[in-house]
Amino acid sequence: MKKSIVVVGTLNMDLVVQAQRHPKPGETLLGTAFNTYPGGKGANQAVAAARLGAKVELVGRVGQDAFGEALLEAATNGGVDCRSVQRDAEAPSGVAVITLDSAGQNTIIVVPGANGRISREDLSAAEGAFERAGIVLLQLELPLAVAEAAIELAGYHATQVILNASPAVPLADELLRRIDTLILNKGELAVVAGAKDIDEGVGRLLRRGVRTLVVTLGEKGVLMAHGDERLRLAAHRVKVVDTVAAGDAFVGAYATALSEGLSPDQACRWGNAAGAIAVTRRGAQPSLPTRQELEKFF
Repeated sequence: MKKSIVVVGTLNMDLVVQAQRHPKPGETLLGTAFNTYPGGKGANQAVAAARLGAKVELVGRVGQDAFGEALLEAATNGGVDCRSVQRDAEAPSGVAVITLDSAGQNTIIVVPGANGRISREDLSAAEGAFERAGIVLLQLELPLAVAEAAIELAGYHATQVILNASPAVPLADELLRRIDTLILNKGELAVVAGAKDIDEGVGRLLRRGVRTLVVTLGEKGVLMAHGDERLRLAAHRVKVVDTVAAGDAFVGAYATALSEGLSPDQACRWGNAAGAIAVTRRGAQPSLPTRQELEKFF
């Protein structure tokens, strides 16, 4: 039986500059293109799940500006219930400034804006979404105190928690023990686990109480660890155009699979495929696959 997903997260307008390479400190380069795309890890993951058939509610904040209007319209058109996204009169909508090189690799600077003002009161106002949900999905673009409060609220309603620890910060053991699935990439694993070696980092986090750990490794695929079990999936061989939102595609697909009662192993396979499709297209939300596209890819 399908269960809904509540995403507590950010909405950003992505300002994407394309260039042959990334500039060095102090260097000025001529770019080749500029575009704006709706993004933000929260909105991206919400749209990723909704396009794959999940029922999704988004909790967040945007400004009372043109970007805010566009972000809400994009998420709604992507199938996301945005009734719990507040319009902030005192802060602008968040933006992400992205530089994309000719190989599709990116650097990103995020200015949170209204996202940084998400509060416990916003969570209380959206408690009905937590009551309806089978999964609460979070990222760390939010203030950490709000993410912790959302995990507490999920626990109160006996709702499964997926945390995408991005951008990475050190996390307390008490928090890690309350997460059902922790998803991060190699760099984030080093920060959260305090170890650069992947196997060592995985072992440390499992010992600290993480139940299911998923590490996305880009062109090297995916590693999932649960107790003594390990699953390694090779990356699908595709032409990389833009890596923006590949991780969000993975997380949204993973959450959708779990919401449909599939195992974490199967959820990783969904995520691996969704991420592969996403890197073949430009933009954040425009790159996210539909259910039909995912099934055809398999």
